[in-house]
Amino acid sequence: MEPVHPEFVPDASLDRDEMEALQREIATEAVFDDDFALDPSRVCADRETGQQELGATGSEESAAGDAPVVVGVDQAFLDDDRAVSALVALRDGEVIERAHAVAPTEIPYIPGLLSFREGGAILAGFRELSVEPDLAVFDGSGRIHFREAGLATHVGVTLDVPSVGVAKNLLCGRPVASTDGLAEGDRVAIEADGDVTAPDGTVIGYAVQSRQYDSPNRYVNPLIVSPGHRVGAETAADLVLSCSAGYKLPEPTRLADQYADDLKAEVGD
Repeated sequence: MEPVHPEFVPDASLDRDEMEALQREIATEAVFDDDFALDPSRVCADRETGQQELGATGSEESAAGDAPVVVGVDQAFLDDDRAVSALVALRDGEVIERAHAVAPTEIPYIPGLLSFREGGAILAGFRELSVEPDLAVFDGSGRIHFREAGLATHVGVTLDVPSVGVAKNLLCGRPVASTDGLAEGDRVAIEADGDVTAPDGTVIGYAVQSRQYDSPNRYVNPLIVSPGHRVGAETAADLVLSCSAGYKLPEPTRLADQYADDLKAEVGD
């Protein structure tokens, strides 16, 4: 899969001001509303039965043929200078392809500029993928970003593929209510504040409680979910919950995380 917008391919030779300016251009190009052909209710297999849900007028044959391809994306760092990207493609809840790529990391970690550190390896991984994704789910932020152009947005716009960002920590923005002690399935909207370029009060994502312990003494922190490109904020939260099969991480990124760990052990030397 090659970039649709090569002008947005991460370039580590840019200085910080130029990188931030490019992110603002990417945010302008990004679509933070639903703009896709896939049926969100059929993105992941049912968590209880393991079978894809059928639409009201669907059939078993048409469900298998029309099921969207969802690609989970994660990364691991082999050393200070190299990263390996791990992509896992699923259809009907089954893994249909794995792809990876190793690429240099040319800049250190800088908050807000993660895509310039990791984006090259991720785009290289997409070039190795033979299937065409209907949706990409990233371990990283999308619109919940200072300039509305986190990793999921940067790569999603560059490839022009519907994308969702799933982060473990809140980078910016403010939850409209407390996110402590949420029940499984709950969500809390996250609005833009003075740290985000979106108008104040814009819903830029959600804190999503994908899993929770049934105990007052143990708890799981919510995921921070935001639209990357061609997906709305509420739909992004719906998709992550529909792909959460009893684990904190949704299946696409959980499997990509496992694959990244395996690759680190295999190619790290």
